[in-house]
Amino acid sequence: MNKLVINYGINPKEMTKEALEALLDPRQVRGKAKIGIKPNLIKDVPSESGATTSPEIVAGIIEYLLDYGCQNIVVLESSAIGHDTDRAFYACGYKDLESKYAVKLLNLKDDKVTEVRAAGMKLTICKSVLDLDYLINVPVLKAHCQTKLTCALKNLKGCIPDSEKRRFHSQGLHRPIAALNVAIKTDLVVVDGMCGDLTFEEGGNPVPMNRIMVGYDPVLIDAYGAELIGLNPHSIKYITLAEEYGVGSTDVDKAEIIELGHRQAGQPILASPLAHRLSSYIDARSACSVCYGSLIHALARLQDEGLLKALSKKNLKIKIGQGFRNKKEEGIGVGNCTAGIRHNLPGCPPKAKDIVEYIRNELCKININ
Repeated sequence: MNKLVINYGINPKEMTKEALEALLDPRQVRGKAKIGIKPNLIKDVPSESGATTSPEIVAGIIEYLLDYGCQNIVVLESSAIGHDTDRAFYACGYKDLESKYAVKLLNLKDDKVTEVRAAGMKLTICKSVLDLDYLINVPVLKAHCQTKLTCALKNLKGCIPDSEKRRFHSQGLHRPIAALNVAIKTDLVVVDGMCGDLTFEEGGNPVPMNRIMVGYDPVLIDAYGAELIGLNPHSIKYITLAEEYGVGSTDVDKAEIIELGHRQAGQPILASPLAHRLSSYIDARSACSVCYGSLIHALARLQDEGLLKALSKKNLKIKIGQGFRNKKEEGIGVGNCTAGIRHNLPGCPPKAKDIVEYIRNELCKININ
C-alpha cells in the first residue's frame, strides 16, 4: 500500500504503461469481471487547460488492461454541477477512446443511486460505481479554490449525483469527501500530473509538471501530491480525516518511492498567464519542466504569503537549471544543478513544499523585509 511509482516524461500513454508495469502484478487485474476507470472531466475542456485528465493516460491504462486479458472496461464520470458529461466526453477526447478500444462510456448523471452509511454519514452514491470489481481512480493533480488541493480523494466526488454534490458543499466538503472514500474503495490511483492548474480546479493556469504518479493508497497519493504543489498535507482537512477513517496513510517519509524517466522531463513551456508573471522571479538556464514546475507552484504559495515583494526589493531571482552546474555564485538556487549557488536547496526534483519552506527561511537569513 505504501508504494508509489513516479514517471517523468512527455509521452503520457507510454509513461502510464511503464509506471503500471513497475507497480502492478498482472494477477491483480486478471479475471476482474468489471473494471471502472474514473477520470476527472470536471467540464468540457481539453487536458491542456490544466482541468481534465489526459485521454492519453486513460489510453495507457486501457492498453495495459487489454494486454492482460481484461475485457469489460467502463469509463465513468459525472462532470461538475452545471456541466454536461456527454459533452465533456467529446471535448476531452474520450469518445475517441470509446471507438478505438471498444470501452463503454458511462454518464453517471443518468445512473441509478443507492444510499450507504460510512464514517457516521449517510451518502448517496451512483450504483454503477459500487457494482465494479476494480476501480481505477485517475485524477488530475491541481489546486482547488475551496479545499486548496484536488487529487485522488476528491476525485470520487464525480461518483455521486448532483444533488449529493450540493449537499457535500453545504457541509463544507471535507468530512463528506473523507467519508465517501470509506464508502468507495479505490483499488488503484493513476495521477495525471502533466499540467494541472496552478490555482483553480476548472483550469486556465496550467503548469507543466510532466509526471505520472501511480499507487494504491489515495491518502498517501494526496499527501505526496500536496507537497508537490507546495502545500502541507495536514493543512487539508479531508486528507487528515481520511487517514483517521482508515482509508490510508499520510506518512510520505515511510513510502517506497520508485522514480522513472528523469532524463525525459522536457523543457518548461508556460501557457499560463499567472505562471508567466511568476517566471519573472526566476533565472532559469536549461531547466527541466519537472523542477521548474515545482518552483512555479512554490512561488504561487509564496505570493499568497506576500513574500514575493521581498525578492523584488532586493532584485533577487531564484536560480534553476542545468546551466548553473559547476558555477559558484551568490543568490538562491533550487535543485541539484545549482549546488554551487551560495544558498541552495538540493533535490531532483525538489517538492514545491520544500522550496516554499527553504525560500521563506532564506529570506529571513539574508534580512529581506
